[in-house]
Amino acid sequence: MQESFFYKISPSLLSLPPVNFRLEHTIFQTISEVSEELNIKAYVVGGYVRDLVLQRPSKDVDFMVLGDGIDFAQAVAHKLNDGASVNVFRNFGTAMLKIDDWDLEFVGARKESYVTDSRKPTVSSGSFEDDIKRRDLTINSMAISLGKKDYGRLIDLFDGLGDIERKIIRTPLDPDLTFSDDPLRMLRAIRFSAQLQFELDETTYTGISKNAGRIQIISMERVSEELNKIILSTRPSIGFKSLFDTGLLAYIFPELVKLQGVETIDGLSHKDNFYHTLQVLDQLCPESNDLWLRWAALLHDIAKPQTKRFSKEEGWTFHGHEEKGARMVKGIFRRLRLPLNEKMKFVEKMVRLHLRPIVLSKEIVTDSAIRRLIFDSGDDVDSLMKLCRADITTKNEFKFRKFQHNLSIVEEKIKDVDERDKIRNWQPPIDGNQLMDLFDLKAGKEVGILKNALREAILDGQVQNNYEDALEFIQKKGEQMGLTLKSIL
Repeated sequence: MQESFFYKISPSLLSLPPVNFRLEHTIFQTISEVSEELNIKAYVVGGYVRDLVLQRPSKDVDFMVLGDGIDFAQAVAHKLNDGASVNVFRNFGTAMLKIDDWDLEFVGARKESYVTDSRKPTVSSGSFEDDIKRRDLTINSMAISLGKKDYGRLIDLFDGLGDIERKIIRTPLDPDLTFSDDPLRMLRAIRFSAQLQFELDETTYTGISKNAGRIQIISMERVSEELNKIILSTRPSIGFKSLFDTGLLAYIFPELVKLQGVETIDGLSHKDNFYHTLQVLDQLCPESNDLWLRWAALLHDIAKPQTKRFSKEEGWTFHGHEEKGARMVKGIFRRLRLPLNEKMKFVEKMVRLHLRPIVLSKEIVTDSAIRRLIFDSGDDVDSLMKLCRADITTKNEFKFRKFQHNLSIVEEKIKDVDERDKIRNWQPPIDGNQLMDLFDLKAGKEVGILKNALREAILDGQVQNNYEDALEFIQKKGEQMGLTLKSIL
């Protein structure tokens, strides 16, 4: 199913209203026919129209009708006559219809009123203008008519098309009112700014700053949903700088705010770890779209404020920030309602290990050190190396090239040692149950000592990673501990 709808933006076209779109897909034509039959006006609204103008593919479409949205959706399903089922959400007055890989949502035009302590509005039926002006941003307030007489006609009451041309994020109404009513719109404005690399309009920026404290009535689930979208944008720093500058970040992510600032003692300064973190995140983005690796970049130095020390001998140090930072991850994830599962453990691991390859790159790289790095990072070693490369933010070109070159040496060693010694996701050639059988032991301290000794010997390269060499080592270790080998497995 192909649709010819693209509209090329240019100053000349923008100055020639009216604008029409060719909505040729049968879905739109069917809805237009239902609109005519029921004598109910219907419009494509919101994000689909915005993406249409931006030439971004989308099959998620919102329809606003001047009538009952649920009844209209059911009429569309009946008209299609292909067994499409309507999912009804009567509390919200909406209905969802899935056709092939298209997601269609229908709602009647409405107006909203808010109370101070909630973002959940009182909703009532409204006019086309009521519905359009309640929307968060001008770029999301455009509509396309599906009427027979003006099919495809763009209705743009707040110059959303012009704001796209100017690359501006702006609210249709007074931003102070818009953001006070629904504070989540502040995060959405910043998120769209980051995703589209548009600038926040001055009055919009001021409105966010003025209402930043209102974000506290928004659930953390919704906050994190927007944070994730900012993190997944091409340049997340755009969003995080806006969050910081408007004061929103202090309410939703105070640990990150504490990274900002430079302190100087005896003429020695440390770098601003907030802006360093954003640079690391931006540098990682071209290499990985993995949300959780990007979270690791955002949190890799999160414990530097707590571990910052100054001494005349060393200057500024942040000893142990990687370990403390890893321990902070769970608390941050819990507060932000992010998943406390393997994704969180991956972030913990990346934060804990992010200095290891960089430290190795400054030293003579031994096989033993590489084995331990592979053992500790497992299948995530490649992700770790991407994070480490992104963590090089020095402006000194010589140092930058040197660090990158040294990391390439570490990567080559990882490949060589991994192919030779098979340490990635290592399983011991003799496990705990076998040790108990070999020495006729019960589970306990002695089994743990034997297991740890075998692991360390293999990682140090004293013992080859195979059963025969492991058995010989275990037999000798057992004798040292006064244990007698019972049998050979």
